[in-house]
Amino acid sequence: MLKIVGIGDNVVDRYLYKKKMYPGGNAVNVPVLAHKTGRAEAAYIGTVGTDYAGSHIVDSLKREGLDVSHVKIKEGETAYADVTLVDSDRVFIGGIDGVSHDIEITEELKKYMAGFNLIHTSCYSGLDEKLPELHKIGVPIAYDYSDKPHWNNLKRTLPYVTYAIFSGGSAKEEELKVLMEGVGTHGPKQVLMTMGSRGSMLYDVESRKFYQQGIYPVENIVDTMGAGDSFIARYFVGIYDGEAIGESMENAAEFAAKNCLVSGTFGYETDIK
Repeated sequence: MLKIVGIGDNVVDRYLYKKKMYPGGNAVNVPVLAHKTGRAEAAYIGTVGTDYAGSHIVDSLKREGLDVSHVKIKEGETAYADVTLVDSDRVFIGGIDGVSHDIEITEELKKYMAGFNLIHTSCYSGLDEKLPELHKIGVPIAYDYSDKPHWNNLKRTLPYVTYAIFSGGSAKEEELKVLMEGVGTHGPKQVLMTMGSRGSMLYDVESRKFYQQGIYPVENIVDTMGAGDSFIARYFVGIYDGEAIGESMENAAEFAAKNCLVSGTFGYETDIK
């Protein structure tokens, strides 16, 4: 059974065009969505501000059943990302990190994290310099590298990562496969690539085999914000429950499609304050 702890970025996604905001952040979303399957234990470690956004994030996580005993509240502003609509597509137009990068890896925190079987973090978490310390805990690390602008320092972080996750955008499939094979030579066990409407790919380093999965069709889409994180979360749930790679990817695609019927990544809409 998956026991996942997310550490790092939290954010409120502020949908300016409808004056609403939702809790999110990669290190928040994946454990929340894994827990939603009913087949994972989940926790989040991070720092929020002393504002309404911070309390809304923590309250949402509590209501989802996550362990938030190691969330720190610090004087200051919670991270946010502003979203607008351009030709019916969501576009991020700015935001701040706020206090979210203020995370100290204490001995007590390391002992706590050792009780999980997967640590999840991301390029937005400000933890790259602390990855060697996290790696020494002995728990596999999943790291989301997001899209191409964040791929500049891969060799610095990959030796400490078990599952490397990327968003391929519109890049050609063959180019992405070359990247994934290269990534696999620097430490990760598996390399996952989400590609939006083109589905996903996975490269298993040990077998040197590529797997591909299309998207599941869904009508009346509400919001695609959480599709990628939903896929990743359900993939890990499956793998840790003994599903084969292809089976887990297929189930993850279905889970991601269903998540597109929810506003925000996992709901909890509130007014921007």
